[in-house]
Amino acid sequence: MSRLLARIAGFFSNRAQVGVDKAGNRYFTRKEEIDGVIKEKRWVVFKGEVDSTTLPVEWICWLNGQRKQAPTTEEMMELEARRERLRQNVALLKKEEEERKAKEGSPGKGLTTGKVGGPDLKSFIRQFPSEGDGVEESSATISDLRSSEPRGSGATFKPGTWQPPT
Repeated sequence: MSRLLARIAGFFSNRAQVGVDKAGNRYFTRKEEIDGVIKEKRWVVFKGEVDSTTLPVEWICWLNGQRKQAPTTEEMMELEARRERLRQNVALLKKEEEERKAKEGSPGKGLTTGKVGGPDLKSFIRQFPSEGDGVEESSATISDLRSSEPRGSGATFKPGTWQPPT
């Protein structure tokens, strides 16, 4: 019984509060010896309702051991200011995008269709004469057809004529 009381007393005397977040949650650490190895235990005491989704990312990383040092108050304030600037920039960009879309969609100008402009597919396809075009076919031998580049497209394509370069 005395051993249990000593352990409970040790639990409360060895713990150290490391920090408090904006929501009032308190973070603690305690070092204990397990099988001759000193290990650090970390935990959080929630203020009010237990909701782990409201914990800041920096504190979650510290609790999981991904950070060696607990986040400082200055660091948390700096990160919160950075996140606020990011929120403001996103809101500004959204506003500018809406204004640009409203300006493009105004009467007198064509509405955008959402299609991206650029060269059409035909400009990339090499056109070859077909049989009915009145163009004489060349008397190409099999060795000419077995080149490093495929020949023919559409009606003039001959399967099996292309061989990879050797």
